[in-house]
Formats: sequence, C-alpha cells, structure tokens
Amino acid sequence: MKNEEYQNIIIRMPNWVGDIVMATPILEDIRNRYPNACITAMCRSPMCELLYQSPFIDELFCFEKIPSWLRRISDRGLIQKLRMGKYDLGILLTNSMSSAWWFMQGKVKTRLGFKSGGRSFLLTHPISFPKKRDTQHLTLTYKALLTPLGISKTQTMPKLFLEKQEIEDARAILKTFGVFKENMIIGVNPGASYGSSKCWPKERFIEMTESLLEKYEDARIVFFGDSSQLSLIKEITDPFDKRVINLSGKTSLRELMALISICNVFVSNDSGPMHIADALEVPLVALFGSTSAILTGPSKSKSVVQKQVSCSPCFKRECPIDFRCMKNIEARDVIKEIEKWV
Repeated sequence: MKNEEYQNIIIRMPNWVGDIVMATPILEDIRNRYPNACITAMCRSPMCELLYQSPFIDELFCFEKIPSWLRRISDRGLIQKLRMGKYDLGILLTNSMSSAWWFMQGKVKTRLGFKSGGRSFLLTHPISFPKKRDTQHLTLTYKALLTPLGISKTQTMPKLFLEKQEIEDARAILKTFGVFKENMIIGVNPGASYGSSKCWPKERFIEMTESLLEKYEDARIVFFGDSSQLSLIKEITDPFDKRVINLSGKTSLRELMALISICNVFVSNDSGPMHIADALEVPLVALFGSTSAILTGPSKSKSVVQKQVSCSPCFKRECPIDFRCMKNIEARDVIKEIEKWV
C-alpha cells in the first residue's frame, strides 16, 4: 500500500461529534500524503457540518441515520452512491460491520480498517488495533490505521474551520442578548450526550456562575446545549440576571462552533463541544470524571480538572455509587483554572 498512489479516496468518519473532531488529523495526513487525490469524507448528518470549509477534503458525503425498518432501502441508496464514486481507497474510522459492508458492496477497491466484530472478511486490509489503544489518545489510535500507507508519527492536530462571516454572525447573535466585543465571554457546556456520569453537578455550575458574576462585572456567561439539555440549563440559568444567557437548543452546529470560537474561555464536561473548543484553539477548562483525559482529553489550549479517585475512569453512563469523581471537583477548583485564561 505504501507504493500505491491512490487517486479517489473516501474516509468514513466516526459518528459522534467529539470523535469526528479527534479524527480530523486523518484528513490532513491523507491530504499531505496524496496531494493530488480527490478526497471524500463520509459522515452522518448533521455532524458532517463540522467538516464544512475543511481545506483537506474535496467532497462531503453526508447521509442520514435511518430507522431500522427503512434501513434496507437506505443501504441500497448508499451503496449505489459509493459505486458511482469509483473509489480506489476507503478508510474506515468506524468499527462497525455495516460500514465495512457498505464499502464492499459499494465496490471500494481497497478497504482499510481495524479488525473488529468479525468483519475482517469485508476488508482487503484489516489491521489489528494498536497495543497502546487503552493508554493513548484516540487521535493516535486513528492515526495507527494509516501505518500501512506509510504515514506515521505525524504532528497534525484536530482542526475545524470557520468563515469570517460565520464569526460575524455569531457576534450579531450575542449582540441581541446585550453581549458586545468588550465583554468577557465565558462559554459553558454543562451537559454531555454520553450520560450523566460525565456531568459536573448543576449545583456546582450555579455556584461557579454566581462567583464569576461577583468577580467579573463585565463578564457575560453563555450556556450552550442541545434540546435534550433544555431543562438542565434552564434550572442553572434561571436564578441569574441578563448577564447569563441561555442558548440551549437555539443554535445549529455551525452556529455553535462560531459562538464557541469567540469565547474568552470555555468550560465544559468531556463532550463534543469540548473538542470543538479544543480544535478551534479556544482557552478551555475541561472537567473529567468517569472518563479519561489520557484517551479523549483536549490537546491544545486547555486546563483539565480531574480528581483522582479509585473508581475513575469507569466509563459508565451513570454512576452506580456516590459520584465522587465529579462531586470532588469544587467550584473554586474550576474558577482557579478559568482565572488562568481571563
């Protein structure tokens, strides 16, 4: 594979926001190795919006998650589109059987992916997971997949891209809430899609917000979240005046990216928005409890707050005991890290 000069490459991106962001170095590595190739990123909607404006790809192949009773019809459409693409190399960053099946049925000539779930027979080049998979960052695990192509030890980092107009539109959104350029903007993401075990208690977010408003008169604290977090964020923000803004469920993914990009500092649980802030090089305070900062932590302008307890990381969606990993993080611990950036 090292000697092949592939001309038409498709990369099946992961399905979660944070994982997609951590996989973006693959796009840059493939572009650097094959500068003249046509590179397509295949990604589920609406997460594919993350990759708009990327200079490393030529095309986005977006598709919808389909209910199981419609999947057979949907699969036929995906397979037909893959066949029309006439791809000579397909790289699978997902570990599912279905994605490998699509590539085989779509007549992707060379199919590279990790051995997983008995799908090796669907791949032309199945490779084993790296031995350090459980002790290294996920970005490095993704990069290990490129070793057969002669790509190794690259220094590429997660990157996302915004247009100038998107940033101006984000400032216009905040202006309607009385937030101006001269204000200190502290972004906060109190939720996480994976489960409650990743989330710092709402009472601590309230305590943190109250302290920040007392300490910084010109601060504006903007809370972000999707529609599933509406009630949580409402409970956090309702006690405060107009200096605290609730944007939960009110932004598209691209708007979220642009709004995060203009924050002076961003406070977040281990989540997709945390990785967005990291990729956009926004000063970041990341809160970790049930998961591992070694495996999925931020890599750029960041402060990680994590208390060492015997049961962490457990990677459970919900804590079965006393939630000590997150409860041990005090508001003053987080404020101390915020003060390093503002």
